[in-house]
Amino acid sequence: MKNKKEIIKSYLINFIAIALMFVILMIATDAGLINRYVRGILMTIFINIILAISLNLTTGFLGQIALGHAGFMSIGAYSAALFVKYAQDTMGITLLQENGLTSAGLGFFLLSLLIGGGIAAVFGLIVGIPALRLKGDYLAIITLGFGEIIRSLIEYFPFTGGAQGLKKIPKLASSLNVVYIIMIVCVVIMFAFVRSRHGRAITAIREDDIASEASGIPNTHYKVMAFTIAAFFAGVAGGIYAQYLGVLGASSFGFMKSIDILVMVVLGGMGSLTGSILSAVGLTALPEMLRSFSDYRMLIYSVVLIIVMIFKPSGLLGTYEFSLTRLIDRIVHPGKHKKASTMKKEGAEIE
Repeated sequence: MKNKKEIIKSYLINFIAIALMFVILMIATDAGLINRYVRGILMTIFINIILAISLNLTTGFLGQIALGHAGFMSIGAYSAALFVKYAQDTMGITLLQENGLTSAGLGFFLLSLLIGGGIAAVFGLIVGIPALRLKGDYLAIITLGFGEIIRSLIEYFPFTGGAQGLKKIPKLASSLNVVYIIMIVCVVIMFAFVRSRHGRAITAIREDDIASEASGIPNTHYKVMAFTIAAFFAGVAGGIYAQYLGVLGASSFGFMKSIDILVMVVLGGMGSLTGSILSAVGLTALPEMLRSFSDYRMLIYSVVLIIVMIFKPSGLLGTYEFSLTRLIDRIVHPGKHKKASTMKKEGAEIE
């Protein structure tokens, strides 16, 4: 159990690391070291981190396989896009200038993400209440059906652009620095939720839902809570995605998009948020790194995934969380950890 001093030390180290990465990103952007191609990769990484961690709440910590995450992402994307289009085209508010976002544009961008996330959360609540009474394959089939229904409705209604897609969306997600901060805020909130008593209750349901119900934990309440929160952050990621590309099509949110997000969760480790971050970064960057091998790019990508899952079926980190504080302690005080490891082995032998 960590004492108060160790907790403060851990928070301080993490804050310094986050601030350092932000400064490096800001300097690289101002110096023109990040071109349009690299900017696109980094933006996709930030979006995928939010998506992977949010799905991990449902799949990893709650233990329920959901295949409709792209549906919640699409709801957030179209809701945010329609809101900023209305603000710019109908209300006549200037959201963008030649040098970037206006102050009104930044405010409407943040508000659009909250609206997109909120509407996605409402749909998550509506779907979650009946669906989460089921388990395993049945839940996966229902969430898969939900995602396909949403995609079909997007193509049907004219106000979403129909099959031709929604175009001329204001590109408010143009600043890497702003999106980086939003991503960090989302990750911190989800980390705090997992470490709270609510997160521990959700983990208890995953381990044994009968025992958790018997101990007084309202299973249905916490299942719906986790599902709704995951839907909210998927909607936020969708809002960023829409306002970065400026164009939306229903085909971007099909079944395979949900599978891509699920692969990130499984590869990183179901129940490890830092694992989801690592896999989101790796699986987004790897296809781009292999672009020079254009004929064999997806083949190599698939082989790498298969090899990892054969030799590490629990994922890169399993349920383990990477700790920067622990890493620094191991480097600074290597003898201390060796002694603790030796004592642990001796204790196991005595038993």
